[in-house]
Amino acid sequence: MVRFGLTVVRHGETRYNKDKILQGQGIDEPLSPTGFKQADAAGLFLSNVKFTHVFSSDLLRAKQLLCFSKECGPIKQKSSLQTAATIIGKNKFCKGLEIKCDTRLRERKYGVAEGRPLTDLKAMAKAAGEQCPTFTPSGGETLDEVRERARDFFEFLCQLAVELEQKDQEMHGAASRSSGTCEEESVFPWTDHCGVRKLSSDNGEASKLLLDANILVVSHGAYMRNWIGYFVSDLKCTLPASLTKTQLSSVSPNTGVSHFIIKLENRSVLKPEIICVCLNQDSHLVDVGAECVAPKMF
Repeated sequence: MVRFGLTVVRHGETRYNKDKILQGQGIDEPLSPTGFKQADAAGLFLSNVKFTHVFSSDLLRAKQLLCFSKECGPIKQKSSLQTAATIIGKNKFCKGLEIKCDTRLRERKYGVAEGRPLTDLKAMAKAAGEQCPTFTPSGGETLDEVRERARDFFEFLCQLAVELEQKDQEMHGAASRSSGTCEEESVFPWTDHCGVRKLSSDNGEASKLLLDANILVVSHGAYMRNWIGYFVSDLKCTLPASLTKTQLSSVSPNTGVSHFIIKLENRSVLKPEIICVCLNQDSHLVDVGAECVAPKMF
């Protein structure tokens, strides 16, 4: 069996987020001062997580703009660091880990509504006899098109984990997978923050699970909601018992953290088993200020 961890984080706040203006793909705003604070807080929250891979949207508010933090390389001005780079810069185990940008992680395209207030999109939808978020403005992406991007990227991650497990088998043999070392075992730090029980591995250990990869993805609110919708409706993702329907349908707050465990029986990427450990976690924002917790988008 192939197992990998998937941590999905929304980018930090931008000026347009605060003013409730749609950015989509055509508006490429940098993080606001509050957004940098949020990214710092998320980085501290995830600082003990040993990621093996980092992927980001190529839009400015999500990706690494220039370089790394003091720990990871040449020093640049703080304004040059965006959400993914800030998180990795604070991580204890990921010094120099490459951040790979992927266009499949871009925000939903809103066409003629980009750069306009959210109220304008709602007015367009009402005039068309539809409701947000299912309404597609002229030149925008449908929800099905966004979901297809998310599905394609997720299958890519599954295939990546399978290839890593195969290489590990070839290099070390089955013995290394069954015994495991402290370097290979991943502890879930979010269990203390999310009020969920610690996951158990096949051998009954309560707090550790042997993973073939531990992947961080930084993306956008509407995209992430569609991706999680795909997990739940198409792949029957197991959700925390305490999660409400409102929480499930809401857009993640800026730098909200969601974590999943994916299991692939017989290395098959077709029928993954997905366990949601936490969804849109925002406890790390408590000390940043109440204004950092984004309201429901629609």
